[in-house]
Amino acid sequence: MTVIIISGTPGTGKTELAKELAKQLKYKYIDINKVVDKNKLIESYDEEKDTNVVNEKKLVKALVKIIKEKKDLVIDSHLSHYIPSKHVDLCIITKCNLKTLKKRLEKKGYKSKKVRENLDAEIFDICLNEAMELKHKLLIMDTSKQNSKTLAKKIIYF
Repeated sequence: MTVIIISGTPGTGKTELAKELAKQLKYKYIDINKVVDKNKLIESYDEEKDTNVVNEKKLVKALVKIIKEKKDLVIDSHLSHYIPSKHVDLCIITKCNLKTLKKRLEKKGYKSKKVRENLDAEIFDICLNEAMELKHKLLIMDTSKQNSKTLAKKIIYF
């Protein structure tokens, strides 16, 4: 059983990379948003941050259960790095240059305050630092200039 998680600031290319990697490896792709919805893990809505508040402890519990039930997985979300490292073989952190990230977030319809929050998260490497604190085996991928197909091949040969 192999578990690969892909985390990073929203808009850095996690989903595209995760889907392509799962396809090339023939692993099951897990979208954490679907796990959150299925298990009703949204606790509230934070209007100031324009985001749902997810019960992270319950999410991790649900994900560990999935990991124990399935075989080879690619798990996608900016929350995936909260899964304890003992359940994960590789944590990929997606990074993106700020100009590209800003364009991607605006294209997704993010409000300017939310764009700024995510740019700050990228500048301060929030997902990377949290994954390091949780002692994940890390691979950092810059999605600014290469497509997900090329990046997935690089990961496979890593």
